[in-house]
Amino acid sequence: MNVLDAAAGPWVRSSYSGGNGGNCVEWQPRAAAVGVVPVRDSKCPHGPALMLSPSAWGAFVGGVVGDGSIGWPA
Repeated sequence: MNVLDAAAGPWVRSSYSGGNGGNCVEWQPRAAAVGVVPVRDSKCPHGPALMLSPSAWGAFVGGVVGDGSIGWPA
């Protein structure tokens, strides 16, 4: 699998996103095996994807749902 194949899917959406079409991030977990994690805006599935390293993606997720170090504006 190369990076282009990995970016093709399947994509996984956050379990917190609900079904209302809100602000969601999708990611492609199988691509981590080749050293990249594509991340995209679920509202724009044909738009660009950010290509993160597995460690950067893990730090982002940990900061959002883990230790709360990434805060959201009130």
